[in-house]
Amino acid sequence: MAITVDEKSLKQGVLSLVVTLVEVIQEALERQALRRMNGGDLTGEELERLGDALLELDEAIEEIKSDHGITDSVADLHRGLDEVVDDVVDKLVNPARWAEEARR
Repeated sequence: MAITVDEKSLKQGVLSLVVTLVEVIQEALERQALRRMNGGDLTGEELERLGDALLELDEAIEEIKSDHGITDSVADLHRGLDEVVDDVVDKLVNPARWAEEARR
């Protein structure tokens, strides 16, 4: 049995995944930057450079999503990843509840 692959759909799917992962990494970088800023670990110049870099990254991501028509698919994938991460964090925070549910 032959498998038919839609090349355009495959490329958009891979691009959506890559862009979503870059967004997740960007969010982690932003959280780390806020922690460092609140902790007084960054100079004014470092803050400015970091802010500029994160803004440029955000603009580039938005442009890629718009140019390739993947804005909705990235948002859907991002929501799905958020749910997975929430479940993993919940398992780490509430292991007894998850063990009880697994026994049922």
